Amino acid sequence: MSDSLSAESGIRSTGGSSAPGAPPILVVGVGISGRAIARFLDSRGERFMVADTRAAPPGLEAFRAAYPEVELYLGGLESLDLKAFSEIVVSPGIDLERAGLGAVRDRVVGEISLFARHCEAPIVAITGSNAKSTVTTLVGEMARQAGRRVAVGGNLGAAALDLLIDHADAELFVLELSSFQLETLAGLGAICAAFLNLSADHLDRHGDMQGYRRAKARIFEGAAHAVVNADDSATWPEQESLSCERFTTHSPRDSEWGISSVAGETDEWLYHGRQPLMPVGELRLAGRHNHANALAAMAIGHVVGISPGVMRGVLSRFSGLPHRGEIVAEHGGVRWINDSKGTNVGATLAAIAGVGETLTGKLVWLGGGVGKGADFTPLAEPLARYAREAIVFGQDAPQLAAALEPQVTTWRVDTLADAMRRAASIAEPGDCVLLSPACASLDQFPNYLARGEAFRALLDQGQLGQGQEAAC
Repeated sequence: MSDSLSAESGIRSTGGSSAPGAPPILVVGVGISGRAIARFLDSRGERFMVADTRAAPPGLEAFRAAYPEVELYLGGLESLDLKAFSEIVVSPGIDLERAGLGAVRDRVVGEISLFARHCEAPIVAITGSNAKSTVTTLVGEMARQAGRRVAVGGNLGAAALDLLIDHADAELFVLELSSFQLETLAGLGAICAAFLNLSADHLDRHGDMQGYRRAKARIFEGAAHAVVNADDSATWPEQESLSCERFTTHSPRDSEWGISSVAGETDEWLYHGRQPLMPVGELRLAGRHNHANALAAMAIGHVVGISPGVMRGVLSRFSGLPHRGEIVAEHGGVRWINDSKGTNVGATLAAIAGVGETLTGKLVWLGGGVGKGADFTPLAEPLARYAREAIVFGQDAPQLAAALEPQVTTWRVDTLADAMRRAASIAEPGDCVLLSPACASLDQFPNYLARGEAFRALLDQGQLGQGQEAAC
């Protein structure tokens, strides 16, 4: 049926869109993941109904156009008889308790559980609070250069279930997975599961850091090998028998992946144990945090049998993803880096330390937006060490300024454009202007992508003359 059913309609069950038989499946959510779930079930001839707790969710018309015969229900799920469904498949954005699914949790699965059930090729799964998109992309490119038929997606790019349809001949799947995707997962069975780092994020969904970590750690269930951060014990699996590759930004111990100097040379190298792999200077990725990303990708590549030569070639060419530590321009000896994807304090701390350690000059840091109630005080110490000035803008600029001013020279403006003009007026040769806002963008931009594009456009257009700013 093409028309949506509302919560007020009192509908309590559905007959599905195909012939009667086994109870239908309920799909919750009509966003990107929900549409991928529906597409996958439809391709298998499964009977299903789709529901969304919102009255007018984004993507509604696109779903109706794609599946005019599928029953669509909008509104609170309490009006549905959830026992009438053989299984309930939820999109990652669905909070089970808030959606009223807590009581039927034992019959709820996520899109990644459905993917794991039907995927026959090896899976590389990558999670972490930060950098997972960069590492996922690197591993996918390494596999591709090694001649593998590889499909890359998940929380990045194409939905996992779309990959199963569109890349049915793939011999390796490389998935970025968020905590939302992992919290409903049991037994992914990845050939390699990587947990890169952990910092505070999404605590409104997971309750506290322990709940957030538990969701992330589900990536290890059924895994053959793990890749973890030697410097962050929160990433380590509880399964003591699980074989682990560990990476560090320090000198590696035993068989770790790390950074050290070759005897007789001043330049640093990436190492695996005592084996030098490539000079750090050959990497196109800037900053210590990106050196860690390179090491994590190499550790994963090693697990799946990619040669060091192939991995070195990819790392020598890969300059990063847009809006994630992206070097946009260099003017007058000043480098401008777009890290608009740094939407939480943990991501920004990594960027500040990673870039700050490599500079001959100072950082000029641009931060601000919607802070989501975050504690900004951890930013003060590294900025005091590396920054010439912190320039804050947007909705939560006052909170940022209050957290930083005791230790850091701070300047407050209204907009990103104002912040960039101020940065251009004070930056000196050897400095780096770093946009890594530690905040969401929704006060002034549709998303972090638009914020990063605005940063790039202002540089391209040369609109960085002296602005009219107000000091804190």
